[in-house]
Amino acid sequence: MLKAGVSLSICLQVLVSQEKDRRLKKILEHIQKDLHSGYTLSSSMAKFKTFSEVIVSIISSGEEDGRLEDAFERAAKILDNEVTVSSKLKSALAYPLFLLGLTIVVLIILNIVVLPIFVDMFGQMGADLPPLTRVVMGISNLLMRFWYLFVLVIIAIIAILKYGRTNSVGFRLQTDKWIMNLPLVGKVLDKLYISRFCRVMSSLTHAGVEIIYALNVTKKVIPNLYIRQYLDHVLDDVRVGITINQSMSKYPVFDSLLVSMVRVGEESGMLDDVLDKVGELYEVQTEEQTKLLTSLVEPIVTVLIALIVGTVVISVVLPMFGQYRLML
Repeated sequence: MLKAGVSLSICLQVLVSQEKDRRLKKILEHIQKDLHSGYTLSSSMAKFKTFSEVIVSIISSGEEDGRLEDAFERAAKILDNEVTVSSKLKSALAYPLFLLGLTIVVLIILNIVVLPIFVDMFGQMGADLPPLTRVVMGISNLLMRFWYLFVLVIIAIIAILKYGRTNSVGFRLQTDKWIMNLPLVGKVLDKLYISRFCRVMSSLTHAGVEIIYALNVTKKVIPNLYIRQYLDHVLDDVRVGITINQSMSKYPVFDSLLVSMVRVGEESGMLDDVLDKVGELYEVQTEEQTKLLTSLVEPIVTVLIALIVGTVVISVVLPMFGQYRLML
């Protein structure tokens, strides 16, 4: 609309009239009133948590250089990339999570329905149960009698983790570091965070945002505190005159490819274009790492289900065969 020469006020009026979500419609109406009161679009958007600091900064730069339509396109590109990558990760992990849920359901059914029947049957027979059967029956009996304790333990662990990550920076830093060191999972997240950093940094620098401010805004899109602390170090180094690539080369979380490409971008004066290409490359690598993770998790979970069900079946069948031999 803006490219077609339609005013921003009319564009907002159209958006308000077409928006179905009540909450978003109220936000748009508030922004519309702010524009009539003399506020800039970015300053009005900054009032709402719905719009991230990255998006607000891009819109602000577009207002300053008179290229608001380009700013909207860059903001839309960032949001589109985020949605695309997130949806790919969710779809790739959906099946392994389904298998994990199926395993839990199978365990519950075995313990509530199947095993109690055989426990009563073997008890009436007075059979001498094999060690494997006694172990399985004992675990089943333990789960049936004290299930609430297991639930409470799980809830307590989740509550402690959530409280620690919310109230202790050191605890969150250590857990984020542990997550990044997980096999395969850490690599997927590393590629994801670096691609996000490159995409956002590219958009901000292309929009003319000053480097130090761009770095300060970009680091906030990285949720992992372990990675973010190194971006803080990079920001501190840039403030005293060190180039981004020289600073990144000092820290192990930034791989050599990223450092080399940032160096090329800084020396050629095309940092935004280079970062955009690097971000695209890391997004492809994120997708590949996710597929690898999925291809490994699926058989592991399948084997786990087979082992659990197989162990239970064998523990039930063994005493039945023992009784059959005695009858012969």
